[in-house]
Amino acid sequence: MLRPMEKTDRQPVLELIRATGFFTPDEVKVAEELIDIYLNQPEQRDYFVVVVENEKGQVAGYMTYGPTPLTEGTWDLYWIAVSPSEQGKGYGQELVRWLEEEVKRKKGRLILIETSSQPKYEPTRKFYEKLGYAEVARIPDFYRPGDDRVIFGKYFS
Repeated sequence: MLRPMEKTDRQPVLELIRATGFFTPDEVKVAEELIDIYLNQPEQRDYFVVVVENEKGQVAGYMTYGPTPLTEGTWDLYWIAVSPSEQGKGYGQELVRWLEEEVKRKKGRLILIETSSQPKYEPTRKFYEKLGYAEVARIPDFYRPGDDRVIFGKYFS
């Protein structure tokens, strides 16, 4: 089941973000800030957060997304993570496919996703490619020397 994030999901989501081992402490802080904006400022429309539950009703994954400021129909998938114990079960695909339908429903035309070029992110990049996203840009040494910013995109007509 996929649904909007609720305040009771905050701790389980933060725990799954940390458990993935993919995010630095500073990145976790940013994810937490966006979650808190979403949960505590319901009138804002910059960030939206959804969770997907497993068959036991536990949070298996989450995603933060929103419209890209100053664009027409472009959306960013800011954060996506699935609990290590739930990976490989289709929850990540479910989140992305749901976002695609949401963006189409809102007459969006493009979803952008950025990630790192580091070797540990190779499965992440393959995941996006499998879902039909193509590398549309790469900024060398963006995050740190030897760590490029890789941007994936998918257009909708």
